[in-house]
Amino acid sequence: MKMQSGHTYLSLMETSKDKNFDLSMKIEEGFGPNGLGILSVTDVPGYSSLRTNLLHLAPRLANLPKEVKEELEDPHSRYNFGWSHGKEKLESGKPDLLKGSFYANPILDRPTTEASLIQRYPSYCGSNIWPSSALPELEVAFKALGKLMFDVGLMLAYHCDQYGKTRICEFSASGTMNCLSFSKGIKMPKDEGLESILRRARCHKGRLLYYFPAKQGTPDGNSLSSWCGWHTDHGSLTGLTCGIFTRDGVEVPCPDSAAGLYVQTRSDQVVKVVFGKDDIAYQIGETTEILSEGYLCATPHCVQAPKGEEAFGIERSTFALFMQPDWDEKLNFPEEVHIHKEDLSFDVSNFSA
Repeated sequence: MKMQSGHTYLSLMETSKDKNFDLSMKIEEGFGPNGLGILSVTDVPGYSSLRTNLLHLAPRLANLPKEVKEELEDPHSRYNFGWSHGKEKLESGKPDLLKGSFYANPILDRPTTEASLIQRYPSYCGSNIWPSSALPELEVAFKALGKLMFDVGLMLAYHCDQYGKTRICEFSASGTMNCLSFSKGIKMPKDEGLESILRRARCHKGRLLYYFPAKQGTPDGNSLSSWCGWHTDHGSLTGLTCGIFTRDGVEVPCPDSAAGLYVQTRSDQVVKVVFGKDDIAYQIGETTEILSEGYLCATPHCVQAPKGEEAFGIERSTFALFMQPDWDEKLNFPEEVHIHKEDLSFDVSNFSA
């Protein structure tokens, strides 16, 4: 079943004005077992201009000379730093030539200098590669937006921890669970919740995506997942911007109302998620779902490309921030793992929207 639905919104004023302010209802609506696994934060000062600045650089980056982009590639990190195009595969198994990506850590240019770690965890411990001569403004814009989305994500993570504590005490009162001083399902001291794990992590990753303009229609254009295959994010928390559509360098509205982000719910409904250009959407990843024993839920999602004659020549730019535990973080997994059941037809080898 495919439907369009509103999802949970949260004002930044609510997340930041008072740490004791109870946002459990909002967290449960968005991230709980009956939610979409997604929640949007509104009223973030400075966000709109930072989003616009970065996303308008995506077409310029993608259209740099081939030899310049090749210098930005990093095969050792499996193309998880710098420029990547055609290295991933579509659900059909064909190389994904529809979009190009630029990966960087917006918090740390060089997470570690230890050679053994860089060799063992190249996609986490590698160094950023910036087009300092060809597009010097990219580094500033990428870091500015990524850092802001990271800070807002930490505020959200704090309230996820509080939601866990509240629910544990409720279960304790009913006699079905002991009242413990740590977040729900995360077997750690009280200062080792989601917020603490993410605050000290050094391997957060930003991904600037550019979808090339369709010349003769989009391959698999009738598929719901024609622009990005079904997958579930594997990290802790993912921040998403609303994409910008352009034609010949001019920003235009999306030409197809059916295009966009789709989520599969726990009840197997497929829901189109719409959020505004001034909102940051956050999705729960599998790591958080497992650690919380399923009380915070990750959901499979995909992206549908616009269809029809009006879609020809349309390009799309967007940005995702993947917040994830450090490579050496000791995660205490629960004895019983609670995680969503995915349709076997979904491709979970990708990990971004």
